[in-house]
Amino acid sequence: MAPPAIAAAADDPATRHGRPKGGWRLSLYTVIFESGTRAGRTFDLVLIWLILTSVAVVMIDSFESMHERWGPTLTALEWAFTVIFTVEYFARLSCVERPFSYARSVLGIVDLVAVLPTWAALFFPGLHALIDVRLLRLLRLFRILKLAEYVEEYGALGRALMASRRKILVFLSFVFLVVVVMGTILYVVEGPENGFTNVPVSVYWAISTITTVGYGDITPKTGFGRFIASLMMLIGWGTLAVPTGIVSAEFTALRFGGAQLGRDRVCSACGSRDHQPTARFCQDCGAALPPH
Repeated sequence: MAPPAIAAAADDPATRHGRPKGGWRLSLYTVIFESGTRAGRTFDLVLIWLILTSVAVVMIDSFESMHERWGPTLTALEWAFTVIFTVEYFARLSCVERPFSYARSVLGIVDLVAVLPTWAALFFPGLHALIDVRLLRLLRLFRILKLAEYVEEYGALGRALMASRRKILVFLSFVFLVVVVMGTILYVVEGPENGFTNVPVSVYWAISTITTVGYGDITPKTGFGRFIASLMMLIGWGTLAVPTGIVSAEFTALRFGGAQLGRDRVCSACGSRDHQPTARFCQDCGAALPPH
């Protein structure tokens, strides 16, 4: 993983989408993308409140009683928010040097999804015959994802998750193997007469057990089955902290400017990984590690 300074530069819209040289585009860019300025911070705060309010309107509109009583008002508010976010979307496209780069980015797609359902229902009335209107309302809730654009901590969380994605995938693959094996064993031990009618149903039981959810719709009846269920509960209780520990380690590495564990601290002599950011020698063979 790149050092924090490099990672921050990579996340900078000026690096990815191009900062205008001057004129009204630069002024608009400063307000929209540079949250360090007073105008930029005010813009971010206003957008945050607009996003939260628009999400609240969609949620209120999902109540049939509220929709019948305040339908026209809620519809007018929905269109007001849609127009505001549409203007914001095109303003972002107009003030960067590479608008198509922003449109293809994650935040650009989120901005588009935030306004597309309302416009789609207007220009394509046939959508109501193919897709329930409630689905279009639900898609508007994607506006909540726009909050990541204005809160710096979301970026830190995203970088930590990306840095630990390989370890998390390995952990999830281990959990997948455990639930498949244990679910299959329960299918053999309990059988259809106790509710374990097939292997997928048994795997579903294993997933709900190892995650400590335990719906109780399927339960083992035999003594050996309950013993296996007890083991699954203990395994699940112990594995819940693993992803948290992985992400927390990456947060710590990012916080103190260390290199990512297991990525760029590789011993040139034996190929060993997972060295501490402050380590100078390999933990396995003792050879000097390459500098950060």
